[in-house]
Amino acid sequence: MALWDRLKDSATTMQGQLVAKKNELKSGAFRDASMAMCALVAAADGSIDASERQRVASLIATNEVLQNFPADDLQARFNDYCQKLTADFDFGKVSVMQTIGKVQKKPTEARAVVQIGIVIGGADGDFDKTEQAVVREACFALGINPAEFDL
Repeated sequence: MALWDRLKDSATTMQGQLVAKKNELKSGAFRDASMAMCALVAAADGSIDASERQRVASLIATNEVLQNFPADDLQARFNDYCQKLTADFDFGKVSVMQTIGKVQKKPTEARAVVQIGIVIGGADGDFDKTEQAVVREACFALGINPAEFDL
């Protein structure tokens, strides 16, 4: 099986797992950590161009699990995290990782945040090395072994 096919299957499987736990994923910490993860994946290469921001925003708006929250609220939070990362990537990354780390003590939410990062990263068909690296770092911030997600 080609890497692209495995990636698509993995993202589809993870999305299914997220939907199955949708009712457990309603906390503000999960909402914030998810948006921080989306921004981190979008900025993985150090910048976020307008088309990338729009693509991720569209994925956020259509993600069934994230529909637990108002779309405009998610958009505002995503844009805020993107702004922090584009203003100063290294400093913004520290702040974003702290936000992601706030769900560490809730294993279901922590794993769901990682899965959202993988789904977002793989949505364009190329979960590249920089995206994998930031999701791996987020795993460490959450106390999760990245190998659990083949990272």
